[in-house]
Amino acid sequence: MPWTLNDYPASMKNMKEPIKKKAIDIANAMLEEGYQEGRAIPIAIEKSKEWYEDHSEEEVKGYMEHGDTAKHRHRSQAKQGLKRLDEDEFVVPHENGWAVISNGAKRASNVYDKKSDAIRRAEEIAENKGTGLKIEDSHGKVQQEQSNR
Repeated sequence: MPWTLNDYPASMKNMKEPIKKKAIDIANAMLEEGYQEGRAIPIAIEKSKEWYEDHSEEEVKGYMEHGDTAKHRHRSQAKQGLKRLDEDEFVVPHENGWAVISNGAKRASNVYDKKSDAIRRAEEIAENKGTGLKIEDSHGKVQQEQSNR
């Protein structure tokens, strides 16, 4: 049975409503694709927090008004979002320091002044997703690879 805003995992209890709603949508899509609950919940929570940080108040408000938990999502959209969850994380040079970005993503999830901070965050994301991590040098060449698969 899919989770709803009235029935959701206890770990989502104290989350802001938009983040909780997005986490429920992501977790439901992941379960539909065959992910185990224990893996889906922490990934969904992490991704929903990133989503909230990356969207304007207006976009979040529109999602809260029009996005209905798991009902309005087209199956191909859910699969496309889940595909990103299986892609490796990268630490890459960025004009403002060092960026953490999923392979194929259009924008970074985080940007840090220090490369070590970016690596720490990318390792955390890759571990939660169960994917790999590639760290580039200042010229964009992969200098280190890690795997959590």
